[in-house]
Amino acid sequence: LEQKLDWFAVKEGNYNSLEPDQSGIIRSEVFPGLWLAVSALLDGNMATVLAVVQEGLNSPEHSAFVKQFSE
Repeated sequence: LEQKLDWFAVKEGNYNSLEPDQSGIIRSEVFPGLWLAVSALLDGNMATVLAVVQEGLNSPEHSAFVKQFSE
């Protein structure tokens, strides 16, 4: 079984694969602050996965995203 995570973003009707950044994190283009530590997830290291998710939720980008729904 191949350990791989595929995450896609739709742009102009085409599915484009998102690649992890230098830190190994994929950052959603649709939901600012939704970050996923790919290697940690594939290794079953949920503590790191959850820490990275929390870091994304604490980001300024996520705060701005959430704020638009309360205005």
